[in-house]
Amino acid sequence: MIKAEKIKLRNGLRIILVPQSGSLATTVMVSVEAGSKYETKEINGISHFLEHMCFKGTTKRPDPINISAELDGLGAQYNAFTGQESTAYYAKAKNENFNEILDVMADMYLDPIFDAKEIEKEKGVIIQELNMYEDTPARRVGELFMRLVYGDQPAGWDVGGRKEVIRKIKRNNFIKYRSKHYVPQATIVTVSGGFKENGLVEKIGRYFSALKPGPKSKKLKVREVQSRPREKIYFKDSDQTHMVMGFRAFGVHDKRRLALQVASEVLGGGMSSRLFRKVRDELGAAYYVRAEADLYSDHGLFMMSAGVDHAKIEKVIKAGLDEFTRLRDELVSEKELKKAKEHLIGNLYLSLETSDELAYFYGGQEVMGLKLTSPQKIAKQVGKITANDIRKVMRQVIKKDRLNLTIIGPFKKKSFLDIVKV
Repeated sequence: MIKAEKIKLRNGLRIILVPQSGSLATTVMVSVEAGSKYETKEINGISHFLEHMCFKGTTKRPDPINISAELDGLGAQYNAFTGQESTAYYAKAKNENFNEILDVMADMYLDPIFDAKEIEKEKGVIIQELNMYEDTPARRVGELFMRLVYGDQPAGWDVGGRKEVIRKIKRNNFIKYRSKHYVPQATIVTVSGGFKENGLVEKIGRYFSALKPGPKSKKLKVREVQSRPREKIYFKDSDQTHMVMGFRAFGVHDKRRLALQVASEVLGGGMSSRLFRKVRDELGAAYYVRAEADLYSDHGLFMMSAGVDHAKIEKVIKAGLDEFTRLRDELVSEKELKKAKEHLIGNLYLSLETSDELAYFYGGQEVMGLKLTSPQKIAKQVGKITANDIRKVMRQVIKKDRLNLTIIGPFKKKSFLDIVKV
């Protein structure tokens, strides 16, 4: 049984301890409630840029090579990532090197120097990262789908930002943004793996007592505006058409979320799922095809994605819509429901074998404002989902005024709205 303990310090900082008996490694992850949904258009991309800059020098380690060389010398794995609602920094190393990786992670988070020369150099790195994503249509189509659904508001902006904005960001922008969001009450330190617990909370407290308290700036509430199916077709002279099609859903705090996740397993979770069998096995139209419930604090999506043969795109759209409506109109059989639930639970358990995945699992719950829930308890909750639960939530989600389609492919002056119907 994996259990997590949560401790809240006087300054509001939260510590989550996830001991993993027998683990040879420990992960330290520092998460903060700061992502692209906390930005304005004038600084769109700064959350992600700031994540990069925390690796580019501190007062104690002024040269960027100091940080990477020290972590490499510990045999550590380390990285960071930014999303719409949070940013996280982590390092994983053998248990006996816990003190060292805690020192580095705390230093990076608490005391970045934002050297002006490093900022200018890193702009080129960020822009090349954005170029890489633009040249990866299987990823890019998802970002463009968010843009179609949510439009000109933070939920519809790219996490990485826009190149013209990145080029204008200055040192003062980082300092101002960080002061509004990198505050104790918005920070979570998660430690997972084979660490020794004695004195650990006090040690973390000593490091993070240096984090300056202050008011936390809030994000804007997502606006949901749609009255009919919508599409956006982006021309690219590619060898494959990439598509995302799906429906507005609800936020991660909604009690229907597990039923939606089980529905996504029935639809596109694994090689025996409905979409895989129909689109790949029967139509021979795609290599990858999947479905997911993508849920955030105050909005969410239920969608499918695929990389498709140009000539078969209409067949795949129709097949996808047929499967969406089947979930809405018909009860899932007990056999298929059991398989979907076991696939979901099995993949959850397998994803938590390592200390870094455990840190992401529990730290992610906390940063989203969820109650810390063990995988075993989630499995029990999933086990209670019925076919009626799925059909009920599908009737609420699979509606024409929630339907959206984004495509990247070699199509000019082409519309698919005549077949995008439910």
